[in-house]
Amino acid sequence: MNTMTDPGMRQNAASPAHLTLLVRQIRCEANGINSYELVDPSGAELPQVTAGAHVDVHLDGGIVRQYSLANDPAERHRYVIAVLRDDAGRGGSKAVHASLKVRDLITVSQPRNNFAIASTATRHLLLAGGIGLTPLKAMAHHFERTGADYAFHYCCKGADFAAFSQELAPLIESGHLTMHFDGGKAGAGLDLCALLKMHTAGTHLYYCGPTGFMDACARATSHWPDGSVHFEHFKAPAITGSAGASADSNTDDFQVQIASTGDVLQVPESKSIVEVLRHAGIAIETSCEAGLCGTCKVRFISGDVDHRDFILSDAEHRDHLTVCVSRCSTRAGNKLLVLDL
Repeated sequence: MNTMTDPGMRQNAASPAHLTLLVRQIRCEANGINSYELVDPSGAELPQVTAGAHVDVHLDGGIVRQYSLANDPAERHRYVIAVLRDDAGRGGSKAVHASLKVRDLITVSQPRNNFAIASTATRHLLLAGGIGLTPLKAMAHHFERTGADYAFHYCCKGADFAAFSQELAPLIESGHLTMHFDGGKAGAGLDLCALLKMHTAGTHLYYCGPTGFMDACARATSHWPDGSVHFEHFKAPAITGSAGASADSNTDDFQVQIASTGDVLQVPESKSIVEVLRHAGIAIETSCEAGLCGTCKVRFISGDVDHRDFILSDAEHRDHLTVCVSRCSTRAGNKLLVLDL
């Protein structure tokens, strides 16, 4: 997936990089899932977005979380996010559910899109697992409006856990959307292997969901052509050796050199590159700090990188890294990364 700058970006009084939005409505969409409608306090149009875009939501206590925009991207008067309360999570979803109220003003980032629709596709296949529905719902709105050829499968535990039921009902009636309820039992819902066994030329797949769902989709599409499968993690997956840190990666200390000044900084095994840069007074914008959003992408000039992100493409990995999670691969004895800063 490649970072894409959405058209129509504008600045807001909050800061050049952020928007101050009003929480106009909160709805219970399903068991544990609330949606939040965000609007400009003055009623002005919001920056234009494309399907698959997300925003960073800034919460009290310095918490920042990324949420996909679930409404029709053609709408300029509102953004809609949906949040599943996860009591076992890092605290972001609990903070949203507990603290956000109607008429609150909140700070969000300018929208970004790391999960864009493929312009060359002739048919689109959408697979959503649980709260992973949100970016795919926006895509479905876009396809409905443009008349694109698409099929949408939504997998969740049961009807009480299916978000946006009223909005999705017309898609079910038209045959574009199929619901799959598994009762919380692995393997009891959609047969991914059967669905994805054959690839038709021109078809592109988009999927998002919890870790088990993501792993199953990845396995079922391992034979699909390069560039035809697109996905977005909303949670950093466990390291398996196929993504993120490599199976033989290390956490040794190493050095980074700032190309513009020649300064060399030591990165101990207990700190990330971005932490060391901050300590040296070099400001790098970050968001997720888990290798999921690409906000902290930096170009490197030389060195061997142990890429630990889940967002940059293979092409981007040739000369970019995410300084929040990636490290120097010291297996070959080289312990220096030169950053284009």
